Amino acid sequence: MIDTPDLITSLSSDMKPVRRLQPPLLRAAGWLGFAAVLLALIAINRGIRPDLAERMQDAAFATSMAAALATGILAAVAAFIVSLPDRSRLWLLLPVPALILWLSNVGYQCLTHWVVIGPEGISPGEAVRCFSTLALTGLPLSLLLCIMLRYAAVLRPAAVAITGSLSVGALTATALSLFHTIDASAMILMWNVGTAAMFAALGAAFGGSAMGWAARRLS
Repeated sequence: MIDTPDLITSLSSDMKPVRRLQPPLLRAAGWLGFAAVLLALIAINRGIRPDLAERMQDAAFATSMAAALATGILAAVAAFIVSLPDRSRLWLLLPVPALILWLSNVGYQCLTHWVVIGPEGISPGEAVRCFSTLALTGLPLSLLLCIMLRYAAVLRPAAVAITGSLSVGALTATALSLFHTIDASAMILMWNVGTAAMFAALGAAFGGSAMGWAARRLS
């Protein structure tokens, strides 16, 4: 039988040095910086909605946008922190206050400012532009987040995927409010809350396997 020192030597002889991950706040800042650049590029290409300054004077609209943006930022920070095995799961609660404020504000708008869409409905062009904004914002953010959090796949995949997807959904909802003028209450639920719920559901269903795939391919 091989001696213990020789076994240790043989096992460690071909080992490659492990590169330490950057601090979670620094990685979260990098991802959020990419999100800011992405939104700026979309704004340059499509332009901000023409009535944004007027709409920002509405306290309910401004609060909803601020709460959605805060949810996206705090959820991203929580996802990067919780991806580390030595950090408490209580960090998952970080975006909860902003999320509650966002959802309660959307509910308040639906109850007090109900807007009925006319018989002509929503133009197909506007619906396509909304969907394209959702895709142009959500897909790149989700892909980069999956790559940056790929090492969490074997640790806390569900928690990290759901929290990261919540961040993507909230930032995408913010983008929709910035670039599109659909403010009917039904559309608020569909585009804002529905977007966040969709990304969270996709993260819960496929986040772990997606990060596992990224970890194997990019290691």
